[in-house]
Amino acid sequence: MIIGRNEGERLVSCLRSQSVSPVVYVDSGSSDESVANARNAGATIVQLSTPPNFSAARARNAGMRVILEAHPDLEFLQMTDGDCELRKGWIESAVAALQANPNLALVFGRRRERHPDRSVYNALCDDEWDLPIGEAAGCGGDALFRVAALKSVDGYNETMIAGEDSELSMRLRKKGWHLERIDAEMTLHDVDIIHFSQFWTRIRRSGHAYAEMAHLHPDARWPDWPRACRSIIVWGAIMPLALAVFVVLAILHHPLWWVAAAIVLLPWPVKIGQLFFRQLKRGLSPKVAAAGAVLLMLGKIAQFHGLATFHYGRWRNRASPIIEYKGPRPA
Repeated sequence: MIIGRNEGERLVSCLRSQSVSPVVYVDSGSSDESVANARNAGATIVQLSTPPNFSAARARNAGMRVILEAHPDLEFLQMTDGDCELRKGWIESAVAALQANPNLALVFGRRRERHPDRSVYNALCDDEWDLPIGEAAGCGGDALFRVAALKSVDGYNETMIAGEDSELSMRLRKKGWHLERIDAEMTLHDVDIIHFSQFWTRIRRSGHAYAEMAHLHPDARWPDWPRACRSIIVWGAIMPLALAVFVVLAILHHPLWWVAAAIVLLPWPVKIGQLFFRQLKRGLSPKVAAAGAVLLMLGKIAQFHGLATFHYGRWRNRASPIIEYKGPRPA
């Protein structure tokens, strides 16, 4: 099953890589040729309407319903994002892993970026996908699922606009299921982040996801989403605000306030240095490791924006619209 919105040539590659059938494509209001491309590839088309708001979770549930109505005895279901291309041999490796362990709800493999050298943002995403082999706390949008496991938790949470895969993983684990990353090539992903504004939007989206996951699972400890939100608040809001206040006081009142500003600022280069060496140990080049360390710390401000957006919407009882960092790409 494939979900997408304005994926252009990425979707064409995704459709060509499918080695199993039936193939269902769920479209979330694309303005490009995505629906026509999927139809030409022989996929069953599901087009979501609005309202309610589009979301990947809603798309996956809709596609799952269509597949299971036609094939009620289906045992396994491959979820694939429309910007990903399945690697040869993945399905066979994943099915073997699920058949060997009935306690596994899902398995996923190595997702790689198609163009990691095109930008530092792409390179960081390629490293982000490289999770340790073995038992996992969660997965991304690509995975082979056991249908019984999906049914046991009633599928995805359709109210979520980001982080739906991690939230589903948490509910599966609470039900006693296990998740595993296996040693196999799974997908080629095309995140296509070229500009800083795209990175900023994507990281803001992650802040929204962390906030919602912590709200839904305050008892979570692996991953510890509440702790992650506290970190976002400290680094993305309290410290920048304190720095701004001390700078203004130093300019308008007394130079001694510069000392306070320096004290607030000092942890930033220390943290950036720690991240830099951590990235180097993971095998990243010095250039990417340095850029990544700086971007990850600056991104705390964007994450706080996303976190605040979630809680403001929750307070007003209004759902957030999807947060997109990629535009249409012509096929």
